Amino acid sequence: MSYWWLAIRPKTIPASIGPILLGTALASTETTINGLVFGLAILCAIALQIAVNLANDLFDGLNGVDTEARLGPARMVQSGFITPKAMAIALALFTLMAMLCGLTLAALTHWNLLLVGITCLLAVFAYSAGPLPLASVGLGEVTVLIFFGWVAVMGSYWLQTGELTLTALLYGTSAGLFSVAILLVNNLRDIPTDRASGKLTLPARLGEAGTRQLFLGVTAAALLTHLLAAWPQPWLMLLPVLLCLKPVLNLIRGIYSLSGGELNTLLAQTAKAGLIYCGTSSALLVLLS
Repeated sequence: MSYWWLAIRPKTIPASIGPILLGTALASTETTINGLVFGLAILCAIALQIAVNLANDLFDGLNGVDTEARLGPARMVQSGFITPKAMAIALALFTLMAMLCGLTLAALTHWNLLLVGITCLLAVFAYSAGPLPLASVGLGEVTVLIFFGWVAVMGSYWLQTGELTLTALLYGTSAGLFSVAILLVNNLRDIPTDRASGKLTLPARLGEAGTRQLFLGVTAAALLTHLLAAWPQPWLMLLPVLLCLKPVLNLIRGIYSLSGGELNTLLAQTAKAGLIYCGTSSALLVLLS
């Protein structure tokens, strides 16, 4: 069971829950929250996150992207702890769970949601599988911004209100950029092994110096975009930024001073900063509504 716990990568789950909390909290300023819809959205997001993780483990193991030279946590298929067949079955089960949650949400809200759901499912597999995996052609960060930012925040907001707004887009951008920062740290660590396997992620293309500069820009943009999203409410604008400022400054120092396996610690710290942002902003939106 411990191998399966490692395979689902539980530390990544807050990155999928936080944006749903944020979008729902924003919706609470406009309408009464439907608890069943909110719960199903959380379950769907968790199932999709786990499915992405399992698919990444499975297909990177089969394609030779993950090797013994990997500096990050062990991958279960590559290490032989979980067979490809067992991983494929688990992937199918979590995909089915996400589909059932999505179908129920569509029945409770609007059937147009199925189009979004199909796109999310395609992204689960397109990220690591197929002739041109998104992660291998430098589109991983863009994919994360779209699905862990815009789709998650705007989608959960739309589920409750039936509307899409510029404010929801801005909050989605901030949340998504924190998730992009997580992926940048992960891919910065893996530049040597990714290049050796032919996996040309964005950091593999930019190099270490370019990736560090991009990380700085992404984290700064996340906080600046929040100021626009929360305008003109002073507490909502400033408090999340103030609470995130020290963690973000520590991240920036870390990204310029750490390398290789040392970045594993920074990976967890980046995820924590994103959770602080989403949690603080969500709480303030609910309290100030």
